[in-house]
Amino acid sequence: MATEGTKFQVNYKLADGTLINLYAATVQELETGLTDLAMVSTLIKSTGAEFTGGQPAPTVSAVAQQFNATPVAAAPVASGNTCRHGAMAFREGTSAKGPWKGYMCAAPKGAPDKCDTIWVR
Repeated sequence: MATEGTKFQVNYKLADGTLINLYAATVQELETGLTDLAMVSTLIKSTGAEFTGGQPAPTVSAVAQQFNATPVAAAPVASGNTCRHGAMAFREGTSAKGPWKGYMCAAPKGAPDKCDTIWVR
């Protein structure tokens, strides 16, 4: 997990869905971390294959079907739905509480100044 002293963050997502996060406070720490990752990359891949039985990660549609859900779909932005970050994206989907629709802020997830969603009822 990134700490207050983290200056560098490198994230890798492997084809099987494995996430690798490298955090460093200095360039030297980053170089060392990248070298270490390169040395153990084959081990990381083979370990991931052991956990999944060599099977690829499930597709979005397979997971949606398993939970009887609908993947979130993006639709064109309607005129007038903008915020200080730009055009808001229309999204809709189905959750445990039922179907939902709304216009989402373009700021990255977790941004401290992210605007509230405009829900369509």
